[in-house]
Amino acid sequence: MRESVWNHHYIQANGIKIHYVRHGSGTPLVLLHGWPEFWLTWRKNILPLAEHFDVIVPDLRGFGDTEKPDVQNLNLYGLDVLVEDLRGLVAALGLDKFGIVSHDVGAYVAQAFARKHSDRLLGLFFFNCPYPGIGRRWADPDHLKEIWYQSFHQQPWAASLVGFSRQTCEIYFRHFLDHWAHKAGSFDEDFDAWIDNFMKPGNLQGGFNWYISAHKARMEIIRYGPPKLPKIETPTRVLWGVSDKVLKVEWADRLGDYFMNYRFDPAEEAGHFVHYEQPELANREIISFFSGLLT
Repeated sequence: MRESVWNHHYIQANGIKIHYVRHGSGTPLVLLHGWPEFWLTWRKNILPLAEHFDVIVPDLRGFGDTEKPDVQNLNLYGLDVLVEDLRGLVAALGLDKFGIVSHDVGAYVAQAFARKHSDRLLGLFFFNCPYPGIGRRWADPDHLKEIWYQSFHQQPWAASLVGFSRQTCEIYFRHFLDHWAHKAGSFDEDFDAWIDNFMKPGNLQGGFNWYISAHKARMEIIRYGPPKLPKIETPTRVLWGVSDKVLKVEWADRLGDYFMNYRFDPAEEAGHFVHYEQPELANREIISFFSGLLT
C-alpha cells in the first residue's frame, strides 16, 4: 500500500515527540505494537477498523519514528516510562475514554496502564498476551531455545552487530518474522520496509532497550513464579495464535488469575502476529468486542 495513504502525525507528550498514524472517527482505539515491529505492523487493520473507530497507532518510545532520547540511558526506556508516554499521548490528543488493542511489548504497556488508569479504559484487546501467569515457563528447558534473543539484546554490542550492514539486519529480522509466524514468508510484502525502519539511527538499540529494562522483572518471575496481583477488571478479549513458538497458546491457562472479565479464543493458522497473519479475523473480532461494549 502506498505510503501516501497514511495520515502521519507528531505530537509532544511526556517530554518526547511521538509519531502516530490516525484514521477514522468516533470511539478512540489505540493500537500498540510489539517487537520486532513498529506502527506498520497494523497496516492491514487500520483502515478496516477506521470505518468504525478513531484509530490511533503510535510508535512506542525506542521504535519507528518516535523520538529516542539518549538510547544509552535505560531509565528513559522502562515500562513505567512507556505507560506515561501513553498517558501523555491520550492527554495531548484530548481523549477521555478509549480502548487499547495490543500485542507483545504493547501488551505489557496495556496491562500496566490498566492497573494504574482503569477509569480511562473502555476495554482491552490482546493478541498473544505476555502476562504474569506465564511465570517460570519462560525458562522451561524446551523453551530456552526460543528466548535466547532476550539475553542477546542486552549485550552492549548487539545493535552494532545486527546493524553492521543491511544484510546482517535482514538475516536477523528474517529469522523472527518467519520463525514466529504460522507460515514463513508472511511478511515478504513488507520486509523491505521493516529493514528500512530498523536501519534508521537508534531503532535497533531503542528496541533492544525494552529487553534490558524489563530484565529484572522477567528474572523475578522466572525465579519466583507468577506474582499475586489484583485482577484487572477492565473488560478483556484475548485472541492467541495457535502456532506462536515464543508465546505458547497453552500458556493462556492462567488468564483467569489476572483478568476478572475476559474471553479467550485460539486463532488457527496464526503464529505470533495474529493481527497481520489473519487480519480479517482480527478486525472482525476487534470490531465485535468494542462495538459490544458500546451498546
